[in-house]
Formats: sequence, structure tokens, C-alpha cells
Amino acid sequence: MAEFSKQWCELNDSELSWDFDIIEEAIALEPDSYVPMICEGFGFLAIGKNEDGDIMVAMPVDDDNFKWTLLDEVINK
Repeated sequence: MAEFSKQWCELNDSELSWDFDIIEEAIALEPDSYVPMICEGFGFLAIGKNEDGDIMVAMPVDDDNFKWTLLDEVINK
């Protein structure tokens, strides 16, 4: 089943009920850690927090690789 974040729904389809909040998930993380979580809307594979506390998401770049990207960059695309 497809899952969509609160942030994606607020930007793209406010009538769609969201499954998780990226910010809440990230707050629960220790620095330099991540949790596997897919957002079909933004297309990421995991939510993480870098050593500085910035929220990052793992964006696929091809079938076998991903790139950690700042959440703000993904939202503001």
C-alpha cells in the first residue's frame, strides 16, 4: 500500500489522508541515524538526521543507489 507524508499531502493533495509526519519521525531520531520509511509522493526511501541535526531523506538515484538530500531541498523542488 502506498504511503504519503503529511508534508507531501499539504503541498499536493490536502484531501488525501497522510500516513506519517516526516518532522515527527525525524525528531525521534538520534543524530547520524535513520529509519526506513517510503513516501510515494516525494519518492524517498528513508528519513534520517545528520550529525548536525538536519533532516535528510534518502532519494533513489538508480536501482541500487540513493543520495541523502536535505528535506528542504526535496520539499522546495
